[in-house]
Amino acid sequence: MHERLSLPFRLAAGAAALAVCSAASAAQVNLMVTIENLAAANGIAFAPLHVGFNNGSFDAFDSGSPAGPEIISVAELGGGAQWQAAFAAADPTSTRAAIGGALLPGASSSKLFSLIDTTSNPFFTFAAMALPSNDHFIGNDSPTQYQLFGAAGNLLISSIVQTAGDIWDAGSETFDSAAAAFVAGSDATLRTAEGGNVGLNFAGLAAFNGVNTAAGYVFNSGLGASSEVYRISFATVPEPESLALMLPGLLAIGWVGRRRPKPGAERADSPLATASPV
Repeated sequence: MHERLSLPFRLAAGAAALAVCSAASAAQVNLMVTIENLAAANGIAFAPLHVGFNNGSFDAFDSGSPAGPEIISVAELGGGAQWQAAFAAADPTSTRAAIGGALLPGASSSKLFSLIDTTSNPFFTFAAMALPSNDHFIGNDSPTQYQLFGAAGNLLISSIVQTAGDIWDAGSETFDSAAAAFVAGSDATLRTAEGGNVGLNFAGLAAFNGVNTAAGYVFNSGLGASSEVYRISFATVPEPESLALMLPGLLAIGWVGRRRPKPGAERADSPLATASPV
């Protein structure tokens, strides 16, 4: 093969290899999700984070309106059974799960989600109870607030940071430290309905200052509106199979890139080039 043809062939083979991998992974990705509690020591903790990769049709709550059973199941006890069930009913193709357990200040947790359909489910929805509280939580009001993937399956958001000013009060349960979650000696099932509306309100957490938490520390809110309390990070993870898909293209690149000497010509450092004629 002429040397002047090798470069175009190399480029074509490389493009073919990349095209194979791109076609195989454009609609589906493996995604590592990491959550971190950014609150100061002895500050707020969080119940497991409920997440869903979805088409934007599931609306868990609306600011200024009464909380429904979906968000109450997250905000009052953290379990989120109704949230998960309602999500599945509204968007059967969504990928949903809960990440971690009780997330104490400074702690983190991760979960790998395999083969998320980025074309059908480009949006990300989340919710987690803030602890200690009767009915405080973090979560996105609009189901399309966070578009995680672009049309080509590319990751548009690397992380989501929540501040204290992003903490919601579900308005569904009256304040009572004896019936609040994460307070030592309390019974969180002894709720008193409040009948209010969902609204942003982190200041109410300061009412728990000085209580003993279930984790053994004395709670101190110490929050200002701009205090960062939570981070959700995203990173795509390639599958071993995707490397296998690249192999034919890589072999092609190596084949066309091999230099072939012209007939009758030898390299200067070849034994044949320096041998004396017989």
